[in-house]
Amino acid sequence: MHADPARPWTIAELAKEAALSRYAFFDRFVRGVGVPPMEYLLAWRMALAKDLLRRREADIAEVAERVGYGSASTFSTAFSRHVGQPPGRYARATAH
Repeated sequence: MHADPARPWTIAELAKEAALSRYAFFDRFVRGVGVPPMEYLLAWRMALAKDLLRRREADIAEVAERVGYGSASTFSTAFSRHVGQPPGRYARATAH
């Protein structure tokens, strides 16, 4: 997940990478990390997006692509739900 956040990860793929069944992977992940894998992936992607937006290294469409979203619109919706404000506003408010 960390090495390739843009990859369209599924529980099945993550379990295969870990050489575990889907159930065993999910169970161990939740016990070890404290949240389900896809929730963790969303948080990781949003942390990366926030960093890119703060540093103004890319426009919103490029940030969306880098963190695994097929469109800026889908990314903006997810970002707004997760962070509480649209990515453009976040970028303006936190730019270095």
